[in-house]
Amino acid sequence: MAKKPKAFVGVDLGGTSMLAAVVDRSGQIVGEAKRKTRAERGAHRVIERMVVAIEKAISRSGVKYKRIGGVGVGVPGPVDPASGTVVRCPNLGPTWNHMRLAQRLSKHLELPVTIDNDVNVGAVGEHRFGAGRGCDNLVAMFVGTGLGGGIILDGKLYTGWRYAAGEVGHMVISPDGPLCGCGQRGHAEALASRSAIERDIRAALEAGRSSTVVDILTRTQRTDMTSGVIGEAYDARDPVVVAAVERAQYYLGLLIANCVNILDPQRIIVGGGVLERMGDAYLIPVRHTAVQHYVSRDRADEIGIVPASLGDYSGALGAAALAQQRLS
Repeated sequence: MAKKPKAFVGVDLGGTSMLAAVVDRSGQIVGEAKRKTRAERGAHRVIERMVVAIEKAISRSGVKYKRIGGVGVGVPGPVDPASGTVVRCPNLGPTWNHMRLAQRLSKHLELPVTIDNDVNVGAVGEHRFGAGRGCDNLVAMFVGTGLGGGIILDGKLYTGWRYAAGEVGHMVISPDGPLCGCGQRGHAEALASRSAIERDIRAALEAGRSSTVVDILTRTQRTDMTSGVIGEAYDARDPVVVAAVERAQYYLGLLIANCVNILDPQRIIVGGGVLERMGDAYLIPVRHTAVQHYVSRDRADEIGIVPASLGDYSGALGAAALAQQRLS
């Protein structure tokens, strides 16, 4: 009789770097490897780099190859998990369009492979091992350059019949609002993401307002407003930055209220670079706005709006958990 798999591999594939982690059945990472993605080299070369990272992580884990139950991969774009196909991947380029990633990886590794959207696997990671433990129903959203989400219902990832569920960043919050990266107006991503905060700060600067952000960018020799830059200016109570952050917090609160009114989850988990830099205090005004817009106030204080707890490991842990669920 074949022995039960001892561990699964989770891969978080990003536009800049990839992380492969070997995760045992208790959720402990026993081996990991990180590599630059090198997206400009095209999908085939990136897949080769992924194979090396996975094999290195397995080697470092001390787990025998034959005791690895399979591999899960979180991809930054829409996917078809049933066929293991990447539909498209804007952050990685057109060579990923309709790429049969699961099949290719499986052939290289001689292991079963499953894939899903990176935010979905992040939600699974927080549900299984992070801030969502003990909850059967939750929404996880990650606030960064964009704003993505994943939904857990009755303890399982909910993907929808087209595998398109969880796109909370494209919920319409203000129909006449600013243009979203997808080309439509007033989406939550265009109002509550780090990119939205940066846009509002730059608009104020162009209007002639002064801000310490200019000094911080000059001192750090940066041109982009990272979460660190925004956080430093916010900590200094720069009026321009405080106003932009408060707008984003207000719209994030509206987005959360909509999710609560539709799904009635036990918990809303918020992660991403903005939260990691600014901490749980960022959520205080968000919670206040959200609660004001709940349709049902019954036990409203029991709906937790909490920060994610796994940081950079939510994707790899979630991908490994999905592999365990789907491939065991």
